[in-house]
Amino acid sequence: MSYGLNQLGPRAISHSSNSNAEAEYDRLRGLAREEANKRSRCFDEAHQAYERGDGATAHQKSEEGKQHGARMAQYNKQASEFIFRENNAEGRVDSDTIDLHGQFVEEAEDILEERIKYAQAHGQTHLHVIVGKGNHSVDHVQKIKPRVERVCQELGLQYQAEPNAGRMYINLQGGPADIPPQHHSGGAHHGGGGQPQQHQQQQQQQQQTNNQIEEFVSKNILPRIFRELKACCIVM
Repeated sequence: MSYGLNQLGPRAISHSSNSNAEAEYDRLRGLAREEANKRSRCFDEAHQAYERGDGATAHQKSEEGKQHGARMAQYNKQASEFIFRENNAEGRVDSDTIDLHGQFVEEAEDILEERIKYAQAHGQTHLHVIVGKGNHSVDHVQKIKPRVERVCQELGLQYQAEPNAGRMYINLQGGPADIPPQHHSGGAHHGGGGQPQQHQQQQQQQQQTNNQIEEFVSKNILPRIFRELKACCIVM
């Protein structure tokens, strides 16, 4: 199965600038690209060796290519988990929101599908999805938004773009996607100073939800994605 990877663009951190986090994300994706290129070269050399009848070299190069592919998958897994933690940390998004900045399209699709299932299983009625405006992607084209729309269509869920063009609203109950008024983006920006206990409880609930989602994604979603990646021959 071929499983190509499509990237949003160079800007992966959606909140206020964090050069160290951005650099770490770029480092991991860069290492993955290097391994992908090495894998391609090994497979090319294996094919050439096979064509000239050198079966031993063909087998050796094929095995080396598989090893590079495994390392590529591991680096991409680390990058995906890292950027998910950065963009969905406590205080950066609300408990009814998921930020998909920095994910490859295929990563974002599978994470979103499981996030929707998780939200529905826990009685959540809607989900705000941060998809980005495409400002930093190639040709300024939104890549994740069309995939989010496709996921919603496959699951029979209504959705619509929010006034902020980089966000989408999904009704998880199957009804019309009527965006509630005065929704604030970001858990740290709720107004009102008269209810600190309630605000603290909301933050605790948000952190618990994000921790559960992160654990679920790491244990269930990303391993499946990268098992599929190991078998493919399409590089980034």
